[in-house]
Amino acid sequence: MTGSARDFYDSLAADYHRIFPDWEASMARQAAALDGLVRRELGAGAHKLLDCACGIGTQAIGLARAGHRVVGSDLSPVAATRAAAEAAARGIGLPALAADMRRLPFRAGAFDAVVCADNSLAHLLTAQDLAAALREMRRVLRPGGLLLLTLRDYDDIRRARPVSSPPQVSHGADGRSITFQLWHWHDDGERYDQEYFQLVPDGAGWQVRVRRATSWALTRSEVSAAAAAVGFTDLTWHSPDASGYYQPVLAARAS
Repeated sequence: MTGSARDFYDSLAADYHRIFPDWEASMARQAAALDGLVRRELGAGAHKLLDCACGIGTQAIGLARAGHRVVGSDLSPVAATRAAAEAAARGIGLPALAADMRRLPFRAGAFDAVVCADNSLAHLLTAQDLAAALREMRRVLRPGGLLLLTLRDYDDIRRARPVSSPPQVSHGADGRSITFQLWHWHDDGERYDQEYFQLVPDGAGWQVRVRRATSWALTRSEVSAAAAAVGFTDLTWHSPDASGYYQPVLAARAS
C-alpha cells in the first residue's frame, strides 16, 4: 500500500538531503540554473519568488542566497519547518509554511515567479488536481509573471517503464548513505507506485528505511496542455543541457 504524499514527505524530511551525493553542492548548482532562467526571463535584480514545493529548501535556500525574496510552501509541514531552520542556520531568511499547491494561501498577483521543482507535480494523480495546482500558481503570479516547473523526463520513462532507479551514494556530514527506488507500474502505463529505500549506517551495519508513494509520469505535452488550459502562455521546455538543471524545466508566463 502507498501512503499519501504528505505522509511520504513528512517521513522523508529528516533524510531528504541524503538523496544528493552532496546536498550543499546540489543546492548551489540548482539555484544557479534556476536563477539564470529567472534573470533571463524577468531581468536582473531581485525578484519575489514562491517555491510552492520547497521541501527542505533545496532550491529556495539557494535562490534566496542569490538575492531573491523567497517564500517557501510545501504540503509537508515537517519539510517546511526544516527548510526554514536550514535557511536560518545559513544566515538566510526564508519564510516557509505548510500549504497544498492546489489551495495556496497567498493573494492574487503576489509573486514575480513561482518555482515548482524536483518532480513535485507528479504527486498530483488526476487531471482535476493538476489543473487546480496550475490554476493556483497562475493566480498568485502577477501578470506576465514566470512559472518554472521541473519534472523527470517522463517522455522517455513512459516508453521504457523502468522498474528501478540507479543507486545513489551520498557522502554527507552525517555519514554515507545509499538511496534507490523500485517502481511498480499501474496497468494504465502512466502511474506507478514507488518504494523509496534508504540505507543509513547504524553502528557496524545498515538501517533500511522504506517510504512509499504514487506518482503520475506526466509527459511534457500533457503538462504543457494543462498549463495552457489555465492561462499560461509562452511555454518553453528547457533541456538539462541547455539550462544546467538536472531535470527538464518548463518556463511559462501568466497571461
